[in-house]
Amino acid sequence: MSFTIAIDGPAAAGKGTLARALAAHYGYAYLDTGLLYRAVGARMLAGDEPAAAARSLDPADLDPTILRTQTVAEAASQVAVLPAVRVALVAFQQDFARAGQGAVLDGRDIGTVICPQAEVKLFVTASAEVRADRRMRELLDAGQPADPAVILAEVIARDRRDADRSTAPLVTASDATLIDTTDLTPAQALSRAIAVVEARRPA
Repeated sequence: MSFTIAIDGPAAAGKGTLARALAAHYGYAYLDTGLLYRAVGARMLAGDEPAAAARSLDPADLDPTILRTQTVAEAASQVAVLPAVRVALVAFQQDFARAGQGAVLDGRDIGTVICPQAEVKLFVTASAEVRADRRMRELLDAGQPADPAVILAEVIARDRRDADRSTAPLVTASDATLIDTTDLTPAQALSRAIAVVEARRPA
């Protein structure tokens, strides 16, 4: 029986960093579900119809070095509101969660829609200002231009889109543990998450 850890939260809250660290700590498989939507968004930008792109998505499309741009991130947020795209990607994510001895998935609807029966659900958040600053640093580190005011506005707009979409809006699962990383280091966030997981793992 696979042990599933579902991690949700808004953009740049630190959920990806936490998810990768948890997967490494326990030796579980890891899936950044946001890359699925980024891959569809990138193919939409290239001229593909979003739902068709989602249905034909290939693992080779999930290259983070290509998909980690602000333009692709905005496209991902746009295609994520399309019900046909979401339906096409649900099976991929659920199959991944059930494979092997354990899996960590991070996204925006893992604990509420993709894996509602996950053994552990975490909701990772941080203030919009801190998340915008993190995103800006990522872009600068990648050699891309970054305007602080523009990035903050984009973070706030993306939060609104994710929360207001009719299909699988970004909400905290009723049984999720909240981890606010505004004032936490990655190591501190990992320590809190491990404590939650250890309380629920079978002996």
